[in-house]
Amino acid sequence: MQPVDRDSRTRGLRRQPGSTRYAFFMADKLEKSDAEWRAELTPEQYSVLRRHGTEPAFSGELNANKDPGMYRCAGCGTELFRSDEKFDSGTGWPSFWQPADDGAVRTEDDRSLLMRRTEVLCATCDGHLGHVFEDGPNPTGLRYCINSAALDFKSK
Repeated sequence: MQPVDRDSRTRGLRRQPGSTRYAFFMADKLEKSDAEWRAELTPEQYSVLRRHGTEPAFSGELNANKDPGMYRCAGCGTELFRSDEKFDSGTGWPSFWQPADDGAVRTEDDRSLLMRRTEVLCATCDGHLGHVFEDGPNPTGLRYCINSAALDFKSK
């Protein structure tokens, strides 16, 4: 297993300073006031991340992105998804078959819009990312359908 970047705000294994040993760590929750979020995010990011909005299909700049790199939370910088796990679902939103780390995202039941879905949230800042569906490719069979506005892409 590779060491986790010290600046990452995810959960996982981290090398203990001055040692070859690893220890499990949990990310601290990032909490900000609504005014702080509004000041730091663009209106579209705020709508998606803090108000559980959804950008129109095929409108997000990262949907067609095929560059190698890491997709991070636009709200807090947590590493969420790797480009290696991205696939073209044809839905109009960036889709991934697994998160970069098991602790990077969390899910909740979403019963809005008279539907039952599984909402995906950033585990660090609780920002709304999108939804996960069970119609994705192998090996997981999952499709994490994520709003571009909720992501910040960092190329390799």
